[in-house]
Amino acid sequence: MVLVALLLPQLNEVEASKGTGKQNPIVVKSPKRAKGQTDVIELRAAPIDTVRVAFIGLGNRGVGAVHRFTFIPTAKITVLCDVNPDYVKRSVDYLTNKGIPAPATYTGADDWKKVCEREDVDLVYVCTHWDLHHPIGVYAMKQGKHVALELPAGLTMEEIWDLVDTSEKTRQHCMMLENCNYDFFEMATLNMAQKGLFGEIVHAEGAYIHDLRDLNFSETYYWNKWRLKANATEEGNLYPTHGLGPIAHAMNIHRGDKMNYLVTVSSDQFGMTEYAKKKFGENSPQAKAEYKHGDINTTLVKTEKGKTMMIQHDVTSPRPYSRHHVLSGTKGFAQKYPVRGLAFDPNAHGFLSNEKMEAMLKEYEHPIVQEVGELARKVGGHGGMDFIMDYRLVYCLNNGLPLDQDVYDAAEWSCLVPLTKLSVQNGGRPVQIPDFTRGAWNKVNTVTYYTK
Repeated sequence: MVLVALLLPQLNEVEASKGTGKQNPIVVKSPKRAKGQTDVIELRAAPIDTVRVAFIGLGNRGVGAVHRFTFIPTAKITVLCDVNPDYVKRSVDYLTNKGIPAPATYTGADDWKKVCEREDVDLVYVCTHWDLHHPIGVYAMKQGKHVALELPAGLTMEEIWDLVDTSEKTRQHCMMLENCNYDFFEMATLNMAQKGLFGEIVHAEGAYIHDLRDLNFSETYYWNKWRLKANATEEGNLYPTHGLGPIAHAMNIHRGDKMNYLVTVSSDQFGMTEYAKKKFGENSPQAKAEYKHGDINTTLVKTEKGKTMMIQHDVTSPRPYSRHHVLSGTKGFAQKYPVRGLAFDPNAHGFLSNEKMEAMLKEYEHPIVQEVGELARKVGGHGGMDFIMDYRLVYCLNNGLPLDQDVYDAAEWSCLVPLTKLSVQNGGRPVQIPDFTRGAWNKVNTVTYYTK
């Protein structure tokens, strides 16, 4: 399928705020909540003793998820679906080699609808390319299924609001699979933040800096080269959630604070063309192609409580991998890249020694990591954080608990895709970030990872 364009909102959906001389934010109108529809803050669904899972999309992310779920005894893989029969066979063979009965399989282009309609599915786990996340997610919830979506959850404001409204109407969980929230350092510093070690967190930073040039041009890595096509046609931050998710939880976004507006600028494009010339030749079609996406996109966000966040995206520069995880508070500071470090008053002019830092990280190890971290490291998935994410998803469904990440997280983190594009195309003009909770953003005052 051709990647769906990340279209700007229609003109009748966008209006400029009236003001008194300042550059007022572009306001993207938000739909009103339907009569009788209520928020899903801390949504609880009926407990499911054994979560029956259907996987749609068995490429780079999906095959790893199938592997991880075989280590969760309270989950059962009932369906596998992908348009590539070889991918389906690969996962079936893996399961049968482990002595697990082969699940039902589907390979048709629209078979995902049949999967969502099956009665032996509780959770639809979506690892397709970006433009199928929203339609599968909405359809699955309408069939009475909980849904977990790879990121971003939606590409346009219309898609994102549709996910929110469908979750609210159906009372089904919609979780975006933001694995970086479950990395060990991020969870430890979240625990520190919630215990007040950093004081008031005033500013935070996150990023997705990952040299993907070779993978973008690969004939096999991304199905139908969907990510290359996105770089060729789109602007803004196309993949904001790895950096944004962990800092949004540390700052209690829609649990006592909310993001109000953003400002975004992008550099011009240099890296893709330069790389294509070296790899394919000066006169190659790849070198002569137009790549619209700027090399480095930087976004600043202002929150309701006067705090700031900085998010960057760069997938075309020869830079070391980084998510630039930073928390800056009135009493302390934490960062993960390029080196891990903790600093606290009264000696915050320098980082703690490695020995003291490791001791603190152990002391404030998140309770979830204490419970399942050892197994997670053995199972793997980006060092174990993917397994913790899957484990927590199933655990919460087993016990009828609110998920760690809800549909509003999915919406808030994904909306930077269309909204940063809007800001870039308007010369870095501020853009208002909608309140997807529609007034319930301070209904609770902290992120809670529920246990029994």
